[in-house]
Amino acid sequence: MHEKKPIGSAPHDPATPLQQYHKLIAGGTLHGDHHQTRIIQKLQYLHDQLINYNPPSIPDTALSDSFIYRLFSRETPAAAVPSGRVPKGLYLYGDVGTGKTMLMDLFYQTLPQSIKRKRRVHFHAFMIDVHKRVHAAKTAMGVNGGDPILPVARDLANDACVLCFDELQVTDIADAMILRRLLESLLNFGVVCVITSNRHPDDLYKNGIQRSSFIPAIDLLKSRFEVTDLDSGTDYRRMPRALSRVYYHPLNSSNALEISKIFTSLASSDPSDPVVPNRPLKIWGRTLYVPESTSKIAKFEFQDLCGKPLSAADYLEVTKTFGTVFVLNVPKMGLDKKDLARRFITFIDACYESKTKLFVTSEVPIFHVFSDNELGSGPKPISDHMRSVMDDLGLSDQIVGGSAIFTGEEEVFAFARACSRLVEMGSKEWAGGVS
Repeated sequence: MHEKKPIGSAPHDPATPLQQYHKLIAGGTLHGDHHQTRIIQKLQYLHDQLINYNPPSIPDTALSDSFIYRLFSRETPAAAVPSGRVPKGLYLYGDVGTGKTMLMDLFYQTLPQSIKRKRRVHFHAFMIDVHKRVHAAKTAMGVNGGDPILPVARDLANDACVLCFDELQVTDIADAMILRRLLESLLNFGVVCVITSNRHPDDLYKNGIQRSSFIPAIDLLKSRFEVTDLDSGTDYRRMPRALSRVYYHPLNSSNALEISKIFTSLASSDPSDPVVPNRPLKIWGRTLYVPESTSKIAKFEFQDLCGKPLSAADYLEVTKTFGTVFVLNVPKMGLDKKDLARRFITFIDACYESKTKLFVTSEVPIFHVFSDNELGSGPKPISDHMRSVMDDLGLSDQIVGGSAIFTGEEEVFAFARACSRLVEMGSKEWAGGVS
């Protein structure tokens, strides 16, 4: 659990969300936005409710794991706390660039001091943690079986009575099947949740397998959360940024030499932390070998990262371990390299969530690596759906090239979002002045 310290906190109590928001505007960090102020007021209202909120006690582990408790818990998933006693959660949704993450962080950083158990986590990382816990619970239950969701929810509720999930997105059948029971159990244990997402609850898992089984989760979100649209017409990622020199193309000797110089310079800054070949990184009982790395900086060939069957869990571990990552020799990826492209997008997302600094050498401009245009063939038409997503993300034809290799709704969005994130990760603000 990584908790962030409040920005500009007072000696005895952190500033409230509204106070902190006005302070950031006065300091020039944020621009005033009437729509965003309305959202801050909702966060302020929840903050005020939490000041006097007494989370209920969580059932004892031994009792919850007993056969009798599990027998009756099939009808009542948790020792339900009356919903009127638990502050209603917030579900904030809107397109990329509407400030969702900033608002969530501001709320989390200004939580009342009385809230000792809290957790702020990206939803993707949270679900990886949940699947680990479910697996451990099933193992502990043994052959007698039982529903592992209840003990997992109990443990999560013991860890945090306020949970902040960033970027809820449901694309996986396993997540969809778990989510309703998990959310219901957490709420029944008195956990207050704040969630951000790119989609209204009705649009979650829209074309997913067995979606009818996910409808109760949607109903739960709409009944137990205040659902609020963040779209105001202002895209904070479209504000001009001076790009830093972190992306190099084409793949030639001069760019290879330049990126090698940068790696050597950064990696040699601390003599007590030398470059180690094939550093082992333990992930879920497996070992991933990092070709070249210090304790803070890693260098991979693209094939090392995306040419192997690595998962989001692998990429999250890499980006949590290393604050700076070099990825060399990224190829242009057409239909014949769709699996590589999917993995690279997952890696970009992991870098973004971990605030990792990224250096890349690529065959074509990094924003064009997902384009299916053949070199020299001229531009291809962009689909209406792709055009709509690009408009939402503030992306131009010049950034993403021609039509993408992706066609499904979730794939198109993930592709376009990756391009948007690459633009942001190439800025001086992100790179911290590296040139």
